[in-house]
Order: sequence, then C-alpha cells, then structure tokens
Amino acid sequence: MLSQEDLKQIAGKGITEAQVEAQLEEFKNGFPFLRIDAAAGIGNGIVAPGESERAKYIDAWNAYKAEGRKIVKFVPASGAASRMFKDMFAFLGGSEDEPQTEFEKKYFDNIEKFAFYDELDEACKRNEGKNITALLAEGDYKAVVRNMLDAKGLNYGQLPKGLLLFHKYAEGPRTPLEEHLVEGALYAASNGEAHIHFTVSHEHKELFKAKVTEKCGLYAAKYGIKYDVTFSEQKPSTDTVAANPDNTPFRNADGSLLFRPGGHGALIQNLNDIDADVVFIKNIDNVVPDRLKADTVIYKQLLAGILVTLQAKAFSYLRLLDTGTYTHEQLEEIIRFVQRDLCCRKADIKQLEDAELVIYLHKKLNRPMRVCGVVKNVGEPGGGPFLTYNQDGTVSLQILESSQIDKSNEEYMRMFTEGTHFNPVDLVCAVKDYKGNAFNLPDYVDKTTGFISSKSKNGRELKALELPGLWNGAMSDWNTVFVEVPLSTFNPVKTVNDLLREQHQ
Repeated sequence: MLSQEDLKQIAGKGITEAQVEAQLEEFKNGFPFLRIDAAAGIGNGIVAPGESERAKYIDAWNAYKAEGRKIVKFVPASGAASRMFKDMFAFLGGSEDEPQTEFEKKYFDNIEKFAFYDELDEACKRNEGKNITALLAEGDYKAVVRNMLDAKGLNYGQLPKGLLLFHKYAEGPRTPLEEHLVEGALYAASNGEAHIHFTVSHEHKELFKAKVTEKCGLYAAKYGIKYDVTFSEQKPSTDTVAANPDNTPFRNADGSLLFRPGGHGALIQNLNDIDADVVFIKNIDNVVPDRLKADTVIYKQLLAGILVTLQAKAFSYLRLLDTGTYTHEQLEEIIRFVQRDLCCRKADIKQLEDAELVIYLHKKLNRPMRVCGVVKNVGEPGGGPFLTYNQDGTVSLQILESSQIDKSNEEYMRMFTEGTHFNPVDLVCAVKDYKGNAFNLPDYVDKTTGFISSKSKNGRELKALELPGLWNGAMSDWNTVFVEVPLSTFNPVKTVNDLLREQHQ
C-alpha cells in the first residue's frame, strides 16, 4: 500500500511507517466510546473552596513561588482568526450590500466600540479616501468589511487571534498576546521573571516575535519584572495521514500522501519540551481588560495553590512508600488520599495483597498532576468534567467532548446534557516527579481517545484523524482535580461580536 516514495515522505516528517499503518487501522476500526461512571459535580469530583480555604491555598502558592521554582504560562495560540469573522465573510460574499442579519446589524451599529476601530478607520482613509463614517453614510458597508479582513487593510481574515486588537485602554488598544503578558506578571512570575510560551503557526511566528519585541519592555517596566517569552510550532511528526472514505490513503494530485495537523492534542509534545515545575495552560482568546482581571488572578492562584498542596502530600507519601516501612494505618491514609482527594477509585482495592497495593498506590501517585478550573454550564459548546473508566479498570476524573460519548446510550447523553459544569480550558499542571525529574508526558496519553472527522480537499471527501485532545485523552493518565471557578474567569472570543460583550469593553 505504501510505496518507496511514500516511505521517503513519511520519514521526512519524522514519522515512522508503523505509525502511519496504525493510523490507517484506526480509520478502519474507529475509536471506542468512553465508559462513563457519572458526570462530575460539587461533592462528586468538583471542589468549591470557601473564602478561608481560598486564602490558605493562595498563601500556599505564594510560598511555593518564593522557593524559586520555575513557572511557565503555556498559551496555545496557533489558531487563525478566520472563524471569528465567518459572518462577515458571508456578508462580503453575499448579494446584499446592506446588513440584513442581526449579527451584521449589531456589528455596524456598534462599530465604534471595537478596539480596532481607529486602525480600521485609518485603513479606510488610506485605501478608500474616506473614513468609516463617510463610507457607512454612503451605504458602502462592504468597503469597511474588506478593509478589516483583506491584506490591504488590517488583514484580520488571515491573522491569528493573538495579534488582533481586543481591548481599549487610555494608552492604546491591546492584543490578547499583551493581555497574557500582563497575566503572566500578575500570577505566574517568580524570581522576578515571567516565563511565557506561545505555540504558534509557522507563518505567524515572526509577527508574534515582532509584537513581543515591541511590547515586552513596556510591561516589564510597568510590573517590575523580566520576561522570557518563547515560541514553538506544532511538530511535523504529529501530523496524521488522511484517508479516503474507503480507508485507503488519501493522495494529492501529484500522488503524494496528504498529511494534516493532528489537532491540539499534538501540543502534548510541545508541552513535554517545557522545562518547568508548574505550567499554567489557558487559551489565547480567554482574556479580559485589566479592570476585570482580579477574579482571574485570584482563581489562578487558588488552582495553583491546590496543585502544590496536593503535590506536596503525594510526594511525602511516595517517599514513605520508598522506605518500605509503613503501618497499615498509613496505607489506609494513602488510599483515602488517592480515592478522595485525587478522585481515583479502584473497586477491588481491598482485595489487593499489601505488595500489590503498594505498587498500585505508587503508580497512581507518581504521575503528572493537573488542577482544572470548571465553570457552571451555561450552554457553551465543548467538553465537561466526568468520572470515567480507564484502561486499567479504575475510575478517575476526565474532561470529555461530546464526540467521545456514545449518542445511542440514553443514560450517557442525559449525563452529558444535564452536566452542571463546563471545561473552560483553565489548567495548572505539575510535570516533575518527587525526585525532580520531568515526566515524559507522551507516556500518559490514552491513544484510544482520538477523533475521526469528515473533511474535504479540492471537492474530494476525506477522513481526518485528530490525536487525543490536549486536555482530554492526552492527559488521560494524569492525576486530575476539578475546582469550580466563577464564570467571570471565562470570556472566550469566538466571533467578532463577542468583543462587544461588556467583559471586553
């Protein structure tokens, strides 16, 4: 099935023949749905600390930072903003010259409120010889949209979200990249330095670098810290082969194999390259202006404080197990910690012999740990927190997407639709073991949790394979804890009109 030319192409991407063969098998066999025990809720997998507890954990985080640990803020930022402007692209390509839909009317009625208004106004004057007000008065709405989306104007149709102007300030508008620089200073800096890592697409890397060069000094002076900003791209070795509807390899017109990016799950490799004790993960578009950052900062510190507190306890238990001298009561205490605090349950744990029990506990304690903020479910599309069965028969906390759930199972669908909480991608991760060695994160991926979707290329149907999602199957074998955080910490920008929400004004 694979020719010598194919093998050369595969090797050139840093992929093995066995990996491609395995991917083609996955197209044939599909991925199993996950077995669900229950939707997580308050008291069943989700903790909601009170005010005094919050203060205790924030103190724990500040004490941990004072020890000189390396903390990194990891921001997936490679996504293009084109989906943000889907409605405006449709308006531009449509037959109507004036706004017809509610979305279009809202955009034009509030155009002055956008942080990019002044730059767009300048682009219109430069390219059309008229400002926005004059163009709208003449009914030339499409000229305004063209200047927002096209390369001759702001080029927002092709730029990444991280480089768009999101928020207005007296000293000038800010991009999401800048808001993340500010956040890094407020809760993720240690030793007078904030380490921030952006994953970016190859085509936009230089633009990101230029923006950092332009702005870093300003925020370093404002917050009295140094910045260490780094970038990485999704690795070619994480691309996946595409297949025809009959599961044979999809080929380009020149006969070569078509490879596609493996989705955000590919970033587990980028995360694995980060040298840090603790890593914060948050999407590029989930940012707010300074006036609303207080909740974000408090709850980021809370999540981190819970993480380092649980980690310290896990480390102390691991060291105790290593001594080989412990009492039955101490083993019982460790079991309670694994089952209650880390929410990892094993039905037949009481049947294990002591030696087996120690091996089991050591394995469950000695793995990466993450504390995930979850918000109350308000109907946003996306994943949620669940207690699910793992490959080894244990039950633990996972973030599931709807595609991982068997739609024909009424009970599972009821759990999914009635779930009380939603995943806003708000993670704090501990990625080193109790001896100070970095975990090899790809070892903790559940490879059976990938996704297959239908796509097309040049009018031809194809099947695409996505790797287990970064916060889904890619972190399946981590210790996971869910913490309720307020909705005020979750303000994603999915469409351009989301920037008109009060939280972005």
